[in-house]
Amino acid sequence: MSATVRAMREDDLVSVLSWRNHPDVRRFMYTQHEITASEHRRWFENSQGNPARNLLIFEHETVPLGFVNITQSTLGHIADWGFYLAPEAPRGTGQLLANAALSFAFQTLGLHKVCGQALAFNERSIRFHLRLGFSQEADLRDQHYDGERYHSVIHFGLLHNEWQANQRDTV
Repeated sequence: MSATVRAMREDDLVSVLSWRNHPDVRRFMYTQHEITASEHRRWFENSQGNPARNLLIFEHETVPLGFVNITQSTLGHIADWGFYLAPEAPRGTGQLLANAALSFAFQTLGLHKVCGQALAFNERSIRFHLRLGFSQEADLRDQHYDGERYHSVIHFGLLHNEWQANQRDTV
């Protein structure tokens, strides 16, 4: 079973926009309005000129099933990641996406640390990060205002050596 990430291409825009705008994805994002096609294209084009940003498509058996964004704050050292799956992705796809994306981050990009964030009400994402071996590093109280209420943001971090140890433990 082949699970990989590859660079996002222009022909992925329609799929990624539909995944991103799906209510089950959108409700866990900082930006919760429906993204327009022109906003989406602008974001993609701006990202193309940023060498610190890696927009990736997760594929399983050559079928696109998810999106990953890895943005380096210090090239080759530390990056933030974000991701979401296609709403129709089968159960278990998140683990495959994480394995492929973290392998890319640590092996291809040579990162020292990958950081993640989750809105505190996104319990599924919090459990997911912890299962992957991330440490909860901060709980920023009332850090994000969604236009109606404040939400705390949970910050996570995973070091390269922790990821390597986790890989050895699962083999």
